[in-house]
Amino acid sequence: MNVALPEPEVQALCRQSGVSVSAMEPLPQGGCHLVCTTGEGADTMRAALADHLIATPVKRFPFYRR
Repeated sequence: MNVALPEPEVQALCRQSGVSVSAMEPLPQGGCHLVCTTGEGADTMRAALADHLIATPVKRFPFYRR
């Protein structure tokens, strides 16, 4: 999911919710792309981040590697 919040804030919310993160990457226009390890975790974070989800298509960095 694409979120209009900085990575550290999303990571903190995931930790608080007990959701493990599979991958996270910055988005060129700001915010981050979040991939949770489980579908249940993704559902939890979609609910927790509902006000910050980016609903429109976004560009991502090609071949991004952390």
